[in-house]
Amino acid sequence: MRRSKYERPAHLIGNAERPRLTTSAMIASIAGADQPTRPAPFGHALSALAEKDDRVVGLSADLAKYTDLHVFRAAHPARFYQMGMAEQLLMMSAAGMAREGLQPWVTTYAVFASRRAYDFICLAIAEEMLDVKIVCALPGLTTGYGPSHQATEDIAMFRGMPNLTIIDPCDASEIEQAVPAIAAHKGPVYMRLLRGNVPLVLEEYGYRFELGKAKLLRDGRDTLIISSGLMSMRALEAAKELRKDGIDAGVLHVPTIKPLDEATILAECARQGRLVVVAENHTVIGGLGEAVAASLMRSNVRPAAFRQIGLPDAFLQAGALPTLHDMYGISTTKIVTRIKEWLDE
Repeated sequence: MRRSKYERPAHLIGNAERPRLTTSAMIASIAGADQPTRPAPFGHALSALAEKDDRVVGLSADLAKYTDLHVFRAAHPARFYQMGMAEQLLMMSAAGMAREGLQPWVTTYAVFASRRAYDFICLAIAEEMLDVKIVCALPGLTTGYGPSHQATEDIAMFRGMPNLTIIDPCDASEIEQAVPAIAAHKGPVYMRLLRGNVPLVLEEYGYRFELGKAKLLRDGRDTLIISSGLMSMRALEAAKELRKDGIDAGVLHVPTIKPLDEATILAECARQGRLVVVAENHTVIGGLGEAVAASLMRSNVRPAAFRQIGLPDAFLQAGALPTLHDMYGISTTKIVTRIKEWLDE
């Protein structure tokens, strides 16, 4: 049988026991093999919201199935709008609906919202402070289909847009909690979306989402990992592995990138003697890491050391997600290795 060009022999990835990965792993769930998941949490949460709020409508640019909006479409077909592959039209239509008193929830891929429709979001939605919610799948390195689909710089682009709130949830339960919170917030919101079978991570920590708030999921004396999105899941996994080697790692989850909860971040970073590591599923340019670093500099807060784990300032390769996460240093194994190295410096 002919092997796909994206399938790599085990000896090329340094683990003779690792099974070969097929092209299906390019779009596989980020959940581990035995990890509990919940299907389409955004679609179900939005459908539930629409039962209580007649203003809610859903719009898609020919990607309802791939942003979990098909669940909303099935529940509320008269309130679903298929706009076709025209992202600028998608945003302008949402702006018009918001002006008429509706609350549009717009879904597409993060690359299309950030790169293709940026100016339309800026001038038609953000400048006018309209109540449009933009929810976008495939953030960062959550697809193996190369630079055309990998939104590695979306946060950097949107952080500079006035009036826009930015959310990067960790798991299915947080997505479900974030939807009503976003609906209650007046004004435009951009949320990165984990779709399909989304891991359940935060429930064991008693976590509750609050817009604009960072939460300490676990404390640690040796290092503090500040993270958002799926990297909070990775950070928690890494903390458990580090504990086996006697390293006590704390995890501060920051789901709201803008406005940033500087008070909580600065208070945690001010504790003496800890390595501070910011971990994000985004380029190291212009994202959470640089936002935290700027806050530390402005406030003259100096941790023992400051490091970043994130994607490089480069166009990333195509391939199977587990391979790419190892390659670019955002897998649990790579996080553990790098933190140990930094603690030994």
